[in-house]
Amino acid sequence: MDAVKVLGSASPVVIFSKTNCCITHAVNVLIRDYGANPVVYELDKLPNGRQMEKALMELGCNPSTPAVFIGRKFRGGSNEIMTLNIKGELKQLLIDAYAIWV
Repeated sequence: MDAVKVLGSASPVVIFSKTNCCITHAVNVLIRDYGANPVVYELDKLPNGRQMEKALMELGCNPSTPAVFIGRKFRGGSNEIMTLNIKGELKQLLIDAYAIWV
Protein backbone atom coordinates (compact mmCIF):
# COMPACT_ATOMS: atom_id res chain seq x y z
CA MET A 1 0.00 0.00 0.00
CA ASP A 2 2.92 2.32 0.60
CA ALA A 3 3.91 2.28 -3.07
CA VAL A 4 0.39 3.32 -4.07
CA LYS A 5 0.36 6.19 -1.58
CA VAL A 6 3.82 7.36 -2.65
CA LEU A 7 2.87 7.35 -6.34
CA GLY A 8 -0.53 8.86 -5.57
CA SER A 9 1.07 11.83 -3.86
CA ALA A 10 3.84 12.41 -6.39
CA SER A 11 1.74 14.58 -8.70
CA PRO A 12 -1.34 16.83 -8.34
CA VAL A 13 -3.51 14.27 -10.16
CA VAL A 14 -2.73 10.57 -10.39
CA ILE A 15 -4.90 7.92 -12.00
CA PHE A 16 -4.32 4.20 -11.58
CA SER A 17 -5.69 2.37 -14.59
CA LYS A 18 -5.62 -0.73 -16.73
CA THR A 19 -5.01 -0.45 -20.45
CA ASN A 20 -8.39 -1.97 -21.34
CA CYS A 21 -10.51 0.04 -18.88
CA CYS A 22 -12.91 2.28 -20.80
CA ILE A 23 -14.25 3.87 -17.60
CA THR A 24 -10.74 5.03 -16.72
CA HIS A 25 -10.53 6.59 -20.17
CA ALA A 26 -13.73 8.56 -19.47
CA VAL A 27 -12.40 9.80 -16.11
CA ASN A 28 -9.08 10.72 -17.71
CA VAL A 29 -10.85 12.71 -20.45
CA LEU A 30 -13.04 14.47 -17.87
CA ILE A 31 -10.03 15.57 -15.83
CA ARG A 32 -8.09 16.61 -18.93
CA ASP A 33 -11.06 18.66 -20.15
CA TYR A 34 -10.54 20.87 -17.10
CA GLY A 35 -6.96 21.40 -18.25
CA ALA A 36 -5.21 19.07 -15.82
CA ASN A 37 -2.51 16.69 -16.95
CA PRO A 38 -2.82 13.58 -14.78
CA VAL A 39 -0.09 11.03 -14.36
CA VAL A 40 -1.53 7.65 -15.35
CA TYR A 41 -0.14 4.34 -14.10
CA GLU A 42 -1.26 1.30 -16.07
CA LEU A 43 -1.34 -1.49 -13.49
CA ASP A 44 -1.25 -4.25 -16.08
CA LYS A 45 2.05 -2.88 -17.40
CA LEU A 46 3.81 -2.54 -14.04
CA PRO A 47 5.81 -5.43 -12.55
CA ASN A 48 4.16 -4.89 -9.15
CA GLY A 49 0.75 -4.01 -10.63
CA ARG A 50 -1.06 -6.91 -8.96
CA GLN A 51 0.10 -5.82 -5.51
CA MET A 52 -0.86 -2.24 -6.28
CA GLU A 53 -4.29 -3.36 -7.42
CA LYS A 54 -4.79 -5.19 -4.11
CA ALA A 55 -3.65 -2.10 -2.20
CA LEU A 56 -6.15 0.07 -4.09
CA MET A 57 -8.93 -2.34 -3.20
CA GLU A 58 -7.86 -2.10 0.45
CA LEU A 59 -8.26 1.68 0.16
CA GLY A 60 -11.86 1.08 -0.86
CA CYS A 61 -11.62 1.19 -4.62
CA ASN A 62 -13.71 -1.66 -5.94
CA PRO A 63 -13.27 -2.30 -8.81
CA SER A 64 -9.64 -1.36 -8.51
CA THR A 65 -9.57 0.94 -11.53
CA PRO A 66 -9.88 3.75 -12.02
CA ALA A 67 -8.42 4.96 -8.75
CA VAL A 68 -7.93 8.71 -8.58
CA PHE A 69 -5.72 10.75 -6.30
CA ILE A 70 -6.15 14.53 -6.34
CA GLY A 71 -4.05 16.77 -4.16
CA ARG A 72 -2.23 13.82 -2.62
CA LYS A 73 -5.49 12.32 -1.35
CA PHE A 74 -7.35 9.28 -2.58
CA ARG A 75 -10.63 10.59 -4.00
CA GLY A 76 -12.10 7.30 -5.14
CA GLY A 77 -13.10 5.58 -8.33
CA SER A 78 -15.28 6.57 -11.24
CA ASN A 79 -18.49 6.93 -9.22
CA GLU A 80 -16.89 9.30 -6.73
CA ILE A 81 -15.17 11.38 -9.43
CA MET A 82 -18.35 11.67 -11.49
CA THR A 83 -20.29 12.62 -8.34
CA LEU A 84 -17.74 15.32 -7.53
CA ASN A 85 -18.12 16.64 -11.06
CA ILE A 86 -21.93 16.66 -10.94
CA LYS A 87 -21.85 18.49 -7.59
CA GLY A 88 -19.48 21.06 -9.08
CA GLU A 89 -16.69 20.16 -6.64
CA LEU A 90 -14.18 18.53 -9.00
CA LYS A 91 -12.95 21.77 -10.54
CA GLN A 92 -12.23 23.30 -7.13
CA LEU A 93 -10.35 20.18 -6.02
CA LEU A 94 -8.18 20.47 -9.13
CA ILE A 95 -7.56 24.15 -8.44
CA ASP A 96 -6.71 23.48 -4.77
CA ALA A 97 -4.26 20.75 -5.86
CA TYR A 98 -2.58 23.18 -8.28
CA ALA A 99 -3.47 20.87 -11.15
CA ILE A 100 -5.18 23.74 -12.98
CA TRP A 101 -5.16 27.51 -12.79
CA VAL A 102 -8.27 29.50 -13.55
